[in-house]
Amino acid sequence: MYLKRKIDEFLKAWHSDPDRLPLIVRGARQVGKTEAIRHFAASCYSDIVEINFVEEPQYRSILEEGYKTDNVIKLISRINPDFRFVPGNTLIFLDEIQAFPDIATTLKFFRQDGRFDVICSGSLLGIHYRKVESHSVGYKTDYDMRSFDFEEFLWAMGYPEDIAGDMLEHMYAVRPFSVAEMTKYSSLFMDYILVGGMPAVVRDFVKNKTFVHTLTIQKQLLLDYREDIRKYSVGMEQTRIMAVFDHIAPQLAKENKKFQFSQVAKGARSREYFGCVEWLLDAGVISICHCLKFPELPLKGNYDESKYKLYVADTGLLIAMLDEEAGDDLRRNRNLGIYKGALYENFVGEALSKSGYDLFYYRREDSTLEEDFFVRTADELLPVEVKAGNTVSKSLRSLIDSDRYPAIRHGIKFAQSNIGKTETISTFPYFCAFLLKRFLKR
Repeated sequence: MYLKRKIDEFLKAWHSDPDRLPLIVRGARQVGKTEAIRHFAASCYSDIVEINFVEEPQYRSILEEGYKTDNVIKLISRINPDFRFVPGNTLIFLDEIQAFPDIATTLKFFRQDGRFDVICSGSLLGIHYRKVESHSVGYKTDYDMRSFDFEEFLWAMGYPEDIAGDMLEHMYAVRPFSVAEMTKYSSLFMDYILVGGMPAVVRDFVKNKTFVHTLTIQKQLLLDYREDIRKYSVGMEQTRIMAVFDHIAPQLAKENKKFQFSQVAKGARSREYFGCVEWLLDAGVISICHCLKFPELPLKGNYDESKYKLYVADTGLLIAMLDEEAGDDLRRNRNLGIYKGALYENFVGEALSKSGYDLFYYRREDSTLEEDFFVRTADELLPVEVKAGNTVSKSLRSLIDSDRYPAIRHGIKFAQSNIGKTETISTFPYFCAFLLKRFLKR
């Protein structure tokens, strides 16, 4: 059972471009890269040459006679004579290229040759991407793939493709959802929070309509991530990376959500551990939210590199990381307990990140003002607040009303609430977070 993904339309558009470059699809392990590429290829090509450099290491010999297309194809066909290479109608799919980054050098030659399309993919590719980039700069297109967002989850649950358009019209018109709509979307949102967006978990939930197997699958995915840490990191870094990963959930539950390395290990310092954070970030396992030096434009370059919050890239996996009692309470009673604020904040951060936003927050040194996220329009900085209930914090009011922050004139609040608007603050239910970028663009 194939579930529609947003990459599907991107791949169709890429295929229809006569000047298309070789494509590299990046993303964390098991977010659906290989499945989506196979689904696309089956409908667009008569022949598919698929090579997995992890499962089939013998193909790492295909560069022995150089990088030119004819030499590479000759050596591929020597290993598997059943492969057919039909000019104009063959896709060469090179999977798990993190195990063989030198293969990226061939992309220049495939591009110049022009007879065959090439798509590369790999888990943990970010860790090796500098090497891949150096071998293929100027001769490839990149696509970053993530786990299901809420819109893709709605498609998987059988809702129409234009459901987001209907939700957007409510936001544009400041037209509250009906009681029936709020009940439906809020229930689906809570399902999504618990299931998350990892394809194997979503597929099981769609098929069985229960949470019976979802936690088991999520726990296995977390074990796979830990195995990747052991496999792809070395020495002391393994222990440190694992420690950082294991401390994200408990630190998010605290009032001050800034990630504190002193809680990871006694005497630990940020400069000693930031490489571990970068490793997890490159692996696609986490998102990082930088602390602004001051809430003003521009955002990039205007942050303190030593202060940040860490979020799990998939909220469903975050819940699977919680202690067993908290996870059981969530699934049985939908009781978010002490993690309520952390889970909603992680979800909104995930939604913004999947929409293409970099994540920023602000916390004043004296702790008298803190705002969860910031996004920008062409000429305005917008604070984004995530509330466990439906109140407005003093911080959001201060940012909008104070003359100290001239770039801020309006704010966004995501809450356990329907759509609403005052002169300066737009309020939306949590489940609308994935639409914020489209809303602000119009």
